[in-house]
Formats: sequence, C-alpha cells, structure tokens
Amino acid sequence: MPRLLVVQHSPTPSVGALTDAVVAGASDDAIDDVEVVVRAALEADADDVLAADGYVLGTPANFGYMSGALKHFFDTIFLQAGGALADDGSASTVEGGRKPYGLYVHGRYDTTGAVRSVQSIVGALGWRQSAPVLEVLGEVGERECESAYELGGTLAALVMT
Repeated sequence: MPRLLVVQHSPTPSVGALTDAVVAGASDDAIDDVEVVVRAALEADADDVLAADGYVLGTPANFGYMSGALKHFFDTIFLQAGGALADDGSASTVEGGRKPYGLYVHGRYDTTGAVRSVQSIVGALGWRQSAPVLEVLGEVGERECESAYELGGTLAALVMT
C-alpha cells in the first residue's frame, strides 16, 4: 500500500489547524488505499522517510527560517535518505526528483526564508515539488484550511497512482 508521510511541527493552533486539514485531505474518501502516517518533526526518522512514497512537510516560519524541529528532522535523515553533498559539504541539487512532496508554512509576517530553506534541502534529497507551496500569513481561516485540505488530497492522490 502506498504511504504518504506528513512530517510537521505544529507548536501553535494556527499550524495545528493546517496540519489537521492536510491530514483530513489526505484521508478523504476519494483516496483509496493510501496509508497516511503523521509524525512530529522531532520523532520522524530515516526509516519513516525510506518507507514513504511521498511527503507533506509543515512548519512555522521562525525568524526567516523553518522551525528548529524540522531542521533537526532534515539533519538526522539527510544522508540515510539519499541526500547529496557537494565537494565543499553544502547540499547539492539532485536532478530528476522521484518522490513527490508538498509544503505548508505559516508565519506572522513573512514565510520566504522558511520556504527557501526547506526547498534547498529537499532539492538535495531528490524529491520533486508536486504542488504549489501553501504559504499562510496571519490568521488561519476556512480558506486556508481548504487549501491545506487540497494539498493533502493532492499528495495522497499522487502516491495512490
């Protein structure tokens, strides 16, 4: 059975609402035979990543960067999950990404740095962005939750096929 891994850090009600909506969308009745596995970023490991067919990542934007918890996740799984490093030790972009991923980011004022930091690491893992990044500023309302639901459903449908 295909598996969608949702790795999230939801320290606030706003990010929690987006995470709940992503999971609900991935578990929609129209999705057949996809196992949705939800892991807190500090609990997810390389075995979770290697067993998954696709990913949804969720984080708040903290001081222009992804959360420390999501960064810790990447730090602990990077090499085991196939991450590529350049000769100088920096992340190296892997061409022809295989596994699909989606990303949602919540911030008060800006999400740009958080999105950029996640995308640079994910690019070195060889995953392919398969949905537009959901960037939410300020309050999380019905429209934002609907977009998160759609993101979860989109990724689940991609791993289903």
